[in-house]
Formats: sequence, structure tokens, C-alpha cells
Amino acid sequence: MSGDTESAALPHPVAPEDRARADLYAVVARLFAAPPDAAFLAALGAAPELPDESGAGLPAAYNRLLRASRAMDVDAAAQEYTDLFVGVGKSEVNLHGSHWQSGFMMDKPLAALRTDLADLGLERREDTEMLEDHLAALAEVMRLLIAGGHGRAPATLVEQKRFFNERIASWAPDCCDAICASPLANYYVRAAECAKAFLAIERDSFAMTP
Repeated sequence: MSGDTESAALPHPVAPEDRARADLYAVVARLFAAPPDAAFLAALGAAPELPDESGAGLPAAYNRLLRASRAMDVDAAAQEYTDLFVGVGKSEVNLHGSHWQSGFMMDKPLAALRTDLADLGLERREDTEMLEDHLAALAEVMRLLIAGGHGRAPATLVEQKRFFNERIASWAPDCCDAICASPLANYYVRAAECAKAFLAIERDSFAMTP
């Protein structure tokens, strides 16, 4: 995944609101896949802020993330990512769904997810060590389901809803809360707030989908 936040040329036409959803999933994926590099922080910092009349919800959280990105030092961001999500022996906050759903890594939820991904025609890249139930990997799957890819049409809303509800909704908000509560988190408080606000909109929108 590239380090900027601009929409890549999508191989399939999608509605503007779905393009925005795909872009936000791409941002979430990049934020949690690896420490933000200088190019990514600069791109986020330069992105236009969203209209925000209430000071709450996704616009406010997104704008706080943009402002934090403008101020964040890249070395400090890398150290924070390592302290929070890598650690020594055990991470401060675990970004894997299986951990949150069953209490164990590499457990039944991961096996079920792998079957699900295979049914969707998706597989883990050979050049990555990231497990499929990592928050970043699941956000990337949602981006693909929304926007499609080369040789892959966008999934239906029903398919998107099922994947989101079964693989993300039950644990990702709690993970974001744990990040916000960690004394080691600074920049990633803003990242987690934005991710949680976006996922709440997704949850509520899918709840209205037959």
C-alpha cells in the first residue's frame, strides 16, 4: 500500500460515497500496518479538513488526526508504534481479531477468516508476515470489497455487511478503546479515535442495509 491518502485510480466505477469509504479504509490500513513514514504524515497533514459543525463524530476525529499528523515527528511516531503494537515479548495492544474474539492468537476465528477469504478469492501475500486477522489487513479487505481491484468487481453491500459484521464489528472498536486508554499512546489516540468513529458509521449504515 502506498504512503499517500489520495485515491488510486480505481479499476471499477464506484459512487463518490463508496470511493470515500474505500479511501478511509485505506487510511486505517496504512495507519495500523506499520509506523507512519514522513511521506504519509505529510500527505495526511496536507489533506483538507472535513466540515465540522458539531465538533463530534467522524469529521472531528478525522480533523484531529490531520492536525496531529502535521505536528508528529516521524521518529517519535515509529517509536510509539513499536511500543504499542510490537513491544518486547508481548505488545501493549494486540491488533489481531483472534486475540480479541477468543483470547488467543492463531485460534478458531483466524481459521474461519481464512476460509472466508478463500471463498472471496483472496489470499495472503507471500511477501508479508502480517496475519490475515490484523486490523490493517481487514481494513484492506474492506477496501477491496468496496472498490474492487484489477480483475475483481466490487462486492455487493450484502457481502460487505456480512464481512464487516463477522470479522471486524465485534472487536475492532474495543481495540481502538484500548489504544486510546494506553499511557503509551499519543499520535495513535487520534488514529484510534478516527478509526472507531468511521467504523461506527459503517456499523450504523450496514444496520440499515436489508
